[in-house]
Amino acid sequence: MKISKVATATARRIFRLCQTGGRLDEAKLASAVRRIGQEKPRGFRGILFALKRLVRLEIERRRVTVESATELDQASRDRVIAGLAVKYGADLTFDFRVNPELLGGLKIRVGNDVFDGSVKGRLDRLAQAF
Repeated sequence: MKISKVATATARRIFRLCQTGGRLDEAKLASAVRRIGQEKPRGFRGILFALKRLVRLEIERRRVTVESATELDQASRDRVIAGLAVKYGADLTFDFRVNPELLGGLKIRVGNDVFDGSVKGRLDRLAQAF
């Protein structure tokens, strides 16, 4: 679906209005979507499509994937959660996975940010240096 520039700009404006303190407010978003559905302004389908994309990107930005070579104990999980909460905020969604290929250490992905402290990552960087 091709979305006009006006619909994209309107969706961005609505998305910014639906934020409170830099975080997406679901009640405001639901109210805005309901109002768009009732009033049906010109290009409302494009606005809703662009708004859906922005919400999806925001949700992905708040998702954390933590990979380790072995299962992490609860104390290690709590340290990782606390450290990332300080940097990114408390409303993160965590997914802990075991990846034996890492050999040791952690690989953490927060949205588009990747922190690779794994042994495999270090060996790969060393191999590329030669």
